[in-house]
Amino acid sequence: MFVKDLNVVIAGSAGEGIQTIGDILAKTLALQGYSVFTWNEYESRIRGGQNSYSIRVGEEPNNAPLLNADILLAMNGGAVKKYRGLLKEQGVLIAQNEAKEAKEDVIGIPFDEIAKEGVGEEIYANTVAVGALTSVLGVDLQTLKRVLERIFSEKGKDVLEANYKAAEIGFERAVCDCGDRCPWTLPPRRATHFLISGNEAIPIAAAFAGCRFISAYPMSPSTGIITFLAKEQDRLGVFCEQAEDEIGAINMALGASYAGARAMTATSGGGFALMTEGISLAGMTETPLVIVLAQRPGPATGLPTRTAQGDLLFAIHAGHGEFPKLVLAPSDAKDAFQKIVRAFNLADKYQTPVILLTDQFLADARYSYRDFENSDTRPVYYLADPSAIREYRRYQLTSDGISPRLYPGQGKHLVCVDSDEHDEEGHITEDLPETVQSMVEKRLAKFRKLRSEVRPPEEFCSDDMDLILVGWGSSRAAILEGIRLLEEKNVRAGMIHFTEVWPLPEYHFPEGPSLWTVESNATGQLARLLRSEFGVSFEKTISRYDGLPLTGEYIARQIYAQR
Repeated sequence: MFVKDLNVVIAGSAGEGIQTIGDILAKTLALQGYSVFTWNEYESRIRGGQNSYSIRVGEEPNNAPLLNADILLAMNGGAVKKYRGLLKEQGVLIAQNEAKEAKEDVIGIPFDEIAKEGVGEEIYANTVAVGALTSVLGVDLQTLKRVLERIFSEKGKDVLEANYKAAEIGFERAVCDCGDRCPWTLPPRRATHFLISGNEAIPIAAAFAGCRFISAYPMSPSTGIITFLAKEQDRLGVFCEQAEDEIGAINMALGASYAGARAMTATSGGGFALMTEGISLAGMTETPLVIVLAQRPGPATGLPTRTAQGDLLFAIHAGHGEFPKLVLAPSDAKDAFQKIVRAFNLADKYQTPVILLTDQFLADARYSYRDFENSDTRPVYYLADPSAIREYRRYQLTSDGISPRLYPGQGKHLVCVDSDEHDEEGHITEDLPETVQSMVEKRLAKFRKLRSEVRPPEEFCSDDMDLILVGWGSSRAAILEGIRLLEEKNVRAGMIHFTEVWPLPEYHFPEGPSLWTVESNATGQLARLLRSEFGVSFEKTISRYDGLPLTGEYIARQIYAQR
């Protein structure tokens, strides 16, 4: 039986290799010609606990998460107990022998024992498990072997052959045990899909955009950005500095930007709180800076490995005083690539901080695309030409508030910058009636000009809608799937989706359909923002704040319950 949309959940404790199993299987399915979307949820611990890695596979890209499982692979009894409830009615559970159950939907495969007896070491148990999953899914074993070759060929012939053998044993064992319980088949297709995560797309885009410096302090779920850039430093050319804390990180990045390099930093909520003085410094000195804020549930440490959209208003209002900033919230990995390039361009043009809001779900999820073409996305630079300037004033008053920017040593001109209020040359001033007011108005003029560049929300609506779901950031795919599920129940729903959230563009909400916001926070932050800016009223807010991502099924269920 060929299934167009299948969800596989791999579950086990930290340290049992579920990430490895999931990554290998995802690459195998993509190489087989299928669209793959993965996401994972995990506890904040190095070993123990119970975590899961979900893989959604089909012919067409669908980057919305699912919770229910067609196939559940459990590496231990605790995983069976925690995740058994996710299994669909006709689903199949593959479990270690310690999870023996006299039920038809259970296939007991002792991965550790098979690896030790068949290959000689238990370390190959994960490859046995991947082999079994490949068989259950009806995927060609040779496709799996090609992926194994790519991963293990550098480790030597013996290691590669051992992985081949482990995969073969797992594959054959599942063939024997499956029978009629595994009706799925995923034959080879010619389609090609590009697989990338949010935390891979962002650093690649930063390098493409001309970023040459990143300073950061490790904090989940943002850590993968600087880690990726550090591993690929020779290829991407971005200098990486792990700072002593987030205060040091943002000030180092500001220093690099002042010196002429496109610079960025990345953090999560607690680290961003420490950065707010630096954000205000960037506003006063008019220094370009890109800041990635990867959201997770708070307050304080909260749930450091879970997902949320709880920092929207925090990001918009970060920094004391009044100054322009831009806040972007990409919907997926490809959008994150485009938004990062846009962030660097606009930070450079308007000499202001730009905040990119992601979250744990977007950061760790891996998305499938048939292509990753970004022909309309390219870096644009706005540094002034010193040879064209006769008398340089760093904070020259202009109609749009944008002054010519040079970096020290770029030419013969003196570049004077100060965090105190200053005059056009950059010298401290107490001239309250004239200079101070002029400088405040200059900075706010940039805000008005910046607002004209902000893109309107995406619309997926028609005239006969019963309701319209208004969302932002990484919820887009889940909202679209929720709309599809509602349509099956004869509820006509549309979508208005924001990925550029501050400043908000000029926009008119449709009249007639009831408006509902969809958010991964408890207080309806987007609804509050839109009410204050547009005076628009919302009938309901669908909120999720348990640390798990929004899903189409969750959205549809909440609407049925509240209508």
